[in-house]
Amino acid sequence: MSAPSRTFDLDRVRAAVAGTRFADVRWVAETGSTNADLLALAADGGAEGVVLGADHQTAGRGRRGRTWTAPPDAAVLVSVLVRPPAPAVDLVMPAVAVAAAAAVEEVTGVAPGIKWPNDLVVAAPPGGPERKLAGILAEAAWPPGADAAGGWREPGAAERVTVVAGMGLNVAAAGRAPELDGIAVAAGELVGPGTDPPTREALVTAWLLGLDRWYGAATDPARHDELWAAWRARSATLGRRVRVDLGPDDLVGQAVDVTSRGQLVVRTAEGAERTLAVGDVTHLRLA
Repeated sequence: MSAPSRTFDLDRVRAAVAGTRFADVRWVAETGSTNADLLALAADGGAEGVVLGADHQTAGRGRRGRTWTAPPDAAVLVSVLVRPPAPAVDLVMPAVAVAAAAAVEEVTGVAPGIKWPNDLVVAAPPGGPERKLAGILAEAAWPPGADAAGGWREPGAAERVTVVAGMGLNVAAAGRAPELDGIAVAAGELVGPGTDPPTREALVTAWLLGLDRWYGAATDPARHDELWAAWRARSATLGRRVRVDLGPDDLVGQAVDVTSRGQLVVRTAEGAERTLAVGDVTHLRLA
């Protein structure tokens, strides 16, 4: 990691989120990956609630080893460290996504949809494809013996699991690679003419305040239904005809539901239902 950022108003964000579980906010000018940094911090005993952001990442990553790139200062590049009880691990991603979608809506007035499993998307004008606004990556460090390398055992309900959830959210379109035109969208493009563009500070503040609420729901079994109701209400995938890339083959059908563990339920044309834990989704137009 490099020196603290000179362009991000860290004091403003810290003051706004004081009193929440995410009050320990840190921001640097450049690092390889905020997720990797927090996983290393967690291994050294870092406490739940640490937030790390960067103006620029040189090794940002997404699902399946993909990279996330953005010009310096043009995106929210931020990760949080949490230690939920083992049964709540699968709920961290939806909590992060719901908080992110709500934050964008609060700051820009436009509500993005949550594309299963980990993207925020914005509908394009009629006839155009939806565009990606943000990507989310959650990585877990399971207790010894509770992973494949250790032979796998089911963690106890009270056992804590380290999870780092990172988000890359486009804020400004300036400097965007030309090949991403029509594919990506920035929060600054969502506000109307004559409106001040959204700032990274406003988006991060709204996200952390929302995440304080929704992570609380993820770790409270009595509030799981509340979290999933919010996720379903913001879903861009449910009810859509989709193609799911499963690696060796594709599955085409209608996305009909999501399970309590975040798995996507797809109904095929033959009426069979498949429950999917992973896969890349493409939203298809109606035939």
